Amino acid sequence: AIIDRIEDGYLKDCSIVTVVSSRPGAYALERTKKHGIPCEVISRKSYSSIDDYDKVLIEHFTKYNAGLIVMAGFLSMVGTMFVNTFKNRIINIHPSLIPSFCGKGYYGIIPHQKALEYGVKITGATVHFVDEEYDSGPIILQKAVQVKDGDTPETLQRRVMEEAEWLILPEAIKLFCEGRLIIEGRKVKIKESDICD
Repeated sequence: AIIDRIEDGYLKDCSIVTVVSSRPGAYALERTKKHGIPCEVISRKSYSSIDDYDKVLIEHFTKYNAGLIVMAGFLSMVGTMFVNTFKNRIINIHPSLIPSFCGKGYYGIIPHQKALEYGVKITGATVHFVDEEYDSGPIILQKAVQVKDGDTPETLQRRVMEEAEWLILPEAIKLFCEGRLIIEGRKVKIKESDICD
């Protein structure tokens, strides 16, 4: 979605300088290579401590002068050192309306399974800043998606991606790049744009 929105001009002032996957074989790596974007697999399992892992990630993103780190589908937990180095410059997308169905172990299809088990009528997606805990940083944007009778975890996952995730993640990136996000404690305020569209 980010590559598509850069190519269609929505994210005209943004570029992807590098992509890091925590595991080999991720589809993002294949797509990244097709677009000539430098990519690398940096697996948490290859490092004895979270600090060692953080150091390698910090070195990588510093080398590419990354202004914003987007953790879209990155499943490895990062440590305090990484979060503090890029404080308020790391965002994540989560497939639920935080604080529901989030936290450690809630990734991939699991938030959708839990939403259906609980019987909620509305779910959605959340873009938030990353802090030291799973899915607990200040919320930037959320978008609701209706749960339909007959939904399976897979159909719900697909609809949440199409109707929420693929829309609000590029929007949050754009707001960040335009300098329009102001963090005040746990709240993120969005400044009005100075530019008329």
